Amino acid sequence: MRLVPLGVSGSFPGPATPASSYLVQVSAAEAETAGHEAREWSVLLDLGNGAFGALQQHADPMALDAVSISHLHPDHCADLSGLYVYLRYHPEHGSLRTGGGSRLPVYGPSTAERHVALSYGLSEGESMRNDFDFRSWAEHPSIQVGPLTIEPRRVFHPVETYGVRVTGPSVSGGTATLAYTGDTDTCTSVVELARDADLLLSEAAFLEGRDDVVERGIHLTGRRAGRLATDAGARRLLLTHLPVWNDPADSLAEARGSYAGPVDVAEPGTTYEL
Repeated sequence: MRLVPLGVSGSFPGPATPASSYLVQVSAAEAETAGHEAREWSVLLDLGNGAFGALQQHADPMALDAVSISHLHPDHCADLSGLYVYLRYHPEHGSLRTGGGSRLPVYGPSTAERHVALSYGLSEGESMRNDFDFRSWAEHPSIQVGPLTIEPRRVFHPVETYGVRVTGPSVSGGTATLAYTGDTDTCTSVVELARDADLLLSEAAFLEGRDDVVERGIHLTGRRAGRLATDAGARRLLLTHLPVWNDPADSLAEARGSYAGPVDVAEPGTTYEL
C-alpha cells in the first residue's frame, strides 16, 4: 500500500500545492498476494481545490475505485465538480457518450449529494447519480474496497466530519494501517482512529499561542498532533493541511516536542510506502 499526497495546503490552495487530497493505492501484485483481483486499486481521500489536476498525474480518474470525503468544506471536496465533468463528458469514455455511468462510490457526510450538486450548479431535481453513487459514512461503519478496509470515525470539527482508517497489504508483507484525521481538534475518537497506525496522516493547521484565540473544535496544532500520535501509539507521523502562512519548521518543532517517533511534513507528489 502506498500514499501519494496530491494536495497538502490547509483551507485553500497554496502557491505550490493544491488543497487536501490523498491517493491510496495497492499494486496488482500486492492485491493478488492478499487474495484479491490482480490489478491496481485506487482510493481517493478528499479532493480539495486544485487537486483534480494533480490526481491526473498519478492515476486515471476513470480507474478510481472509491472516493472518501471527510467533510464538505471546499478545501476537501471542491474538485468533485471537476471529477464529475471528467466522468460525464470525456469524449471517449464519459457516460454521456457511452450511455452508461461509472457510479463511482463517494462516501462522505450525510448531505454530500445535495451539497456537491449545488456547488456544481445543478438545479433542483437534477442529480449526479449516473456518475457518482453517494453513500453516507454514518451508515457505513466499515467498507471493503478490494484489498482495502476503510473505517470512518466522526471527529471534532464544526461540521459533520470523518477521519478514516485504511488497512491494506503492506509493501513488506502482511498488512499496514493508515489513519487520516481529516480536520479535527483533539477528541477521543481521533485517538481511537490513530491507534497503533503505521502512518498517521494528521492535519496541523494551527500553531500553539498564535491560534489560541480561535474557538476549540476546529484544528490541531503540531504539538497536539504529536500528542495524538504518542497517545495512540502511532509508528510514524506525517503532518498535513498547513495553511500558507505557517512555516512548516514551526509545526515540525511542535510535533517533535510531543512525539518521539519519526515525523515529517507531507510533500505533494511524494510516495510514502506502508
